[in-house]
Amino acid sequence: MPSIIKFHAGATRLLLATGLALAVAACGSGDSAQEQAQRPEPPLAGATIGGDFTLTNSEGEPVSWTDFNGQWRIVYFGYTYCPDICPVDAAGIGGGLTRFAEEDPELAAKVTPIFITVDPDRDTPEVVGQFAKAFHPRFVGLTGTQEQITAAAKEFKVFYSLGQPREDGSYLVEHSGATILFDPKGEPVAILSPREGAPVVAQELAKWVH
Repeated sequence: MPSIIKFHAGATRLLLATGLALAVAACGSGDSAQEQAQRPEPPLAGATIGGDFTLTNSEGEPVSWTDFNGQWRIVYFGYTYCPDICPVDAAGIGGGLTRFAEEDPELAAKVTPIFITVDPDRDTPEVVGQFAKAFHPRFVGLTGTQEQITAAAKEFKVFYSLGQPREDGSYLVEHSGATILFDPKGEPVAILSPREGAPVVAQELAKWVH
């Protein structure tokens, strides 16, 4: 009889331990599923924006879209000689990422801002690199040949047009200015609002980056 009692006691402890383990596992799975359920559907889900490219970074090295796999990406097309809009947008992106890093440094470390010039004749690798870094140390500046820029702009649904040169040789570049957040797989997620300021961008990043 004592051996039977001992067996049943051991079995009971085993069942309790197994049940507790399953409960913990179920609890963890439920939290994860709940988080996913609460996450809103990305407004740009399924949009055909973005694609591979071959461009040049500030070190003169070739860079492709897939080199950023595993990173959330903020992509903005502009040019360094832009008199007003591009610096404001770049400041909003860089400042927003800085504020986001203050709130959640681990998630912020997964975000890479990318500035792609639409004016490669003036925006050399060194120039575009200095411009990007002025707004955030992790801001990547990219340039390339006119053909490479045209191909990249087409992939990202960006319009741009060079203006007529002035007497001093300067010119403006008309271009679309959407700031788009992409997930680690390179899929478009949402349009960010850098002109509304760094706090807004930080809030938007907190909403989507996970």
